[in-house]
Amino acid sequence: MITIDPKEIPTPRLHGYLLGSVSPRPICFASTIDKDGQVNLSPYSFFNVFSANPPIMIFSPARRVRDNTIKHTLENVLEIKEVVINIVSYDMVQQMSLSSTEYPKGVNEFTKSGFTEIPSEVIRPPRVKEAPVQFECKVNEVIALGEEGGAGNLVICEVLKLHMHENILDENGVIDPLKIDTVARMGGNWYSRAKNGLFEVEKPLSTLGIGVDALPEAVRRSKVLTGNDLGMLANVDELPQGVGMDMSPSEEKQKQAQQLLLKGDVDGAWNILID
Repeated sequence: MITIDPKEIPTPRLHGYLLGSVSPRPICFASTIDKDGQVNLSPYSFFNVFSANPPIMIFSPARRVRDNTIKHTLENVLEIKEVVINIVSYDMVQQMSLSSTEYPKGVNEFTKSGFTEIPSEVIRPPRVKEAPVQFECKVNEVIALGEEGGAGNLVICEVLKLHMHENILDENGVIDPLKIDTVARMGGNWYSRAKNGLFEVEKPLSTLGIGVDALPEAVRRSKVLTGNDLGMLANVDELPQGVGMDMSPSEEKQKQAQQLLLKGDVDGAWNILID
């Protein structure tokens, strides 16, 4: 057995051990606004529910390990103490992953990832329409756990109102785990699907994905390609050569591209759509 003193290894390696072993972790898909009303949307897997009376959830936007900077979500909840915690289902996981791209402040990740903003009822940040459950929360307290890269910041949230899509409920009005089809984070690129286990989603960290809003209109409004498909096609740093904004691939080509996306072949899918 290997025994490790956390103080004797680099933080990135410790971070990897923690995330690889403490898993699967539920995902807090947090929508916030800053004092100027600019919207931010970002996922966090340091998250869980901790109380029902009062209903309390906590998530932690940690300081970046590589350069000790803080995330826009943390900046926002310190300015405007409100957040919507949206729950992530399998049908939206690729778009959710795309939203984790580190876009500059002021870029709306709803737009980049192709999600739909809907107004909250008692707080200012918007909800994600596609999320099966949405919790409108006030931020009771933010507790900084340290000042170095990798240090967490506990955002303690009290649920003021929750919203659920009816199609996730069973005949007794209880959430059906198969219908809600939630996903959870593991180490590296790995996720876990509550229904049937492991799958992998490449993290958009090395480049800025162009975003769903930058896709050709016919692709973006496709009746064949799903949100997951669009999230994968939009997770490139530039449109492939030959892509025109007026392109209109046939339904058959879209279906062929979709089959390649199911195998993780984004380049091949684009080649089909261009051809």
